[in-house]
Amino acid sequence: MRKIFTMEKKKILFICLGNICRSCTAEEVMRQLVIREGREREFILDSAGILSYHQGELPDSRMRMHASRRGYNLTHRSRPIRTEDFYNFDLIVAMDERNVDDLRQRAPGVEEEKKIVRMADYLQHIVADHVPDPYYGGASGFENVLDILEDACEGLLKSL
Repeated sequence: MRKIFTMEKKKILFICLGNICRSCTAEEVMRQLVIREGREREFILDSAGILSYHQGELPDSRMRMHASRRGYNLTHRSRPIRTEDFYNFDLIVAMDERNVDDLRQRAPGVEEEKKIVRMADYLQHIVADHVPDPYYGGASGFENVLDILEDACEGLLKSL
């Protein structure tokens, strides 16, 4: 009798406030890294927002423009985090401390709260304590977010 081994996929959910700038970009940056490494079968990646204000919308047009210059195609539709996400994902990666606090308040239990991590904790080269929200800033803010996310996603992938 032949044994069939199945590998449980690592499920990662990226979180920011509205799911139209940072978290959707983190999802795509991580997806491209995983594909480049030939590890796409190992992961399920998604993103969501704390708020439902932008539900169903594509990422911010400025974020899409800056991301596309680096070869990322942001097509995720914004959605709010749901209680079941805490059960369905192995890691819930927050972009800033406010997101962490909001997620901790929403976590249905202690075990689910343990899944919450900070994106900045995976930075390897850039020194930052959070991924800043570029929404109200200019072009340099979007480029900065991309720099931070590329560095942190590489660190996250190495840690897995």
